[in-house]
Amino acid sequence: RASAAKALGGLREGPSLTQSRARQTARAVISPARTAEVTAFVGLGSNLGGPVAQVREAIRELDGLPHSQRISQSRLYHSSPLGPAGQPPYVNAVAMLRTTLDPEALLAGLHAIEQQHGRRRTERWGPRTLDLDLLLYGEQQIASPQLRVPHPELHRREFVLVPLFEIAPDLYLPGLGPLADYVDAAAQPALRPVESADSD
Repeated sequence: RASAAKALGGLREGPSLTQSRARQTARAVISPARTAEVTAFVGLGSNLGGPVAQVREAIRELDGLPHSQRISQSRLYHSSPLGPAGQPPYVNAVAMLRTTLDPEALLAGLHAIEQQHGRRRTERWGPRTLDLDLLLYGEQQIASPQLRVPHPELHRREFVLVPLFEIAPDLYLPGLGPLADYVDAAAQPALRPVESADSD
């Protein structure tokens, strides 16, 4: 537990705003469909509105998801943006949850947290206050109009692979193979851990 706290770079119990947002998230996933408990992984990213604070706050808000428990989280990392030129750098992390929400209900909860952070889906790979991706849901492979799991870009993105490997080094990616194989092949020169005092 001490290492998890250190990994978050000084993450502490949030203020009343965080608690309020967590309650809003729980209400947004009202009467969710449930299943047997699974382990799920969520990718977090931000490059607007104080990205470090956005990601730290969102990690706390995952605790407000109903029928779910946050188990661990990676350090925060600075990364270079994908997509349109001229964007500010990103801050990224990965969190591990145990949940009995079905994947669609869990995705709805993640979208509710994004909306509370002012997320607007206007440009593909454009800048955003908060991006929450359902990377993995147990050992399931899901392909529906609303959701694809494993996330289709997971194995190509070092800003996902590295923090995911930090908290689950022995993970097997359904349909893809051992996570370690992809981490070994990933180029990581632009990935830099966020320092505890960073606030940008």
